[in-house]
Amino acid sequence: MYKLYSEFHPYREFFFDVTDGHSLYVEQSGNPQGIPVLVVHGGPGGGCSPITRQFFDPELYHIVMVDQRGAGHSLPHASLAGNTTDKLVADFEALRIALGIESWLLFGGSWGSTLSLLYAQAYPQRVRGLILRGIFLARPQDMGWLFEAGGASRIFADHWQDFSAKVPTEKQQHMVDYYYDLLTGEDELRRVAAAKAWAIWEARISTLEPQMVACESGADIHDALAISRIECHYAKHDCFLSDNQILANMSVIAHTPAIIVHGRYDMVCPMDQAQLLHDYWPASELHIIRDAGHSQMEPGIVDNLVKATQAFSKKAG
Repeated sequence: MYKLYSEFHPYREFFFDVTDGHSLYVEQSGNPQGIPVLVVHGGPGGGCSPITRQFFDPELYHIVMVDQRGAGHSLPHASLAGNTTDKLVADFEALRIALGIESWLLFGGSWGSTLSLLYAQAYPQRVRGLILRGIFLARPQDMGWLFEAGGASRIFADHWQDFSAKVPTEKQQHMVDYYYDLLTGEDELRRVAAAKAWAIWEARISTLEPQMVACESGADIHDALAISRIECHYAKHDCFLSDNQILANMSVIAHTPAIIVHGRYDMVCPMDQAQLLHDYWPASELHIIRDAGHSQMEPGIVDNLVKATQAFSKKAG
């Protein structure tokens, strides 16, 4: 089974100014002359994790990681102003031009798979291929599965009880709306409590094997505020997409090579989304991981993602 590459560090870190007052944190690592790859993080609002670099051979890849608007180290933190799907996609293209990259590989998981697909459909000539994990098609039913009653709540009824406990009974059929009011309200104590509950709910259902979930330190709360506010913002606005937008436009990238990696027991993004995407995409390979959930760090997911980066490096010569 393949493991992550040894730890290595960026050779460049900087802030990249985009529209609406946002400044994106960007880092470059690996080989500046290597295969360019854009790492597209999840969430929305999740921010890049340093360990994601280790899916790539640093001698072969030029790895570009960027924290999306309001996420990670980007500024202003947790901002919803001008934070829409089309602007995130436009940011990636502006960054590509600024870095002088002709075309690149996209590496995205969860919400990162959504943005990678949308970017590829908008700029197909700039995409060499895609490596996607935990497919999220961003339809209303996909977000509803996660944050409204009747989806993942049926599998994790105990954890859902903790998540819904802050919501009056008469409001529990509209969880996103209620949490949105809390997360964007003026009451800081209620805002922080809602952010923690939101982040803990999602973290608890992200792995096949139960993991300890902590959200008590200042750093954890800082991250929880970003992911909860931004994710809820996108959920409330149907991810700023038209109905079934991704699948409706798959013909644009029908011949773009892709490797899709998806855990069979993914409770954040159920596997039918990956199967449906693969059915629409003749050039894609689908790898279903029999002993994994949603997290990129589960052993079977790591194994297949590292194999995928190696496979693309061989195709690139």
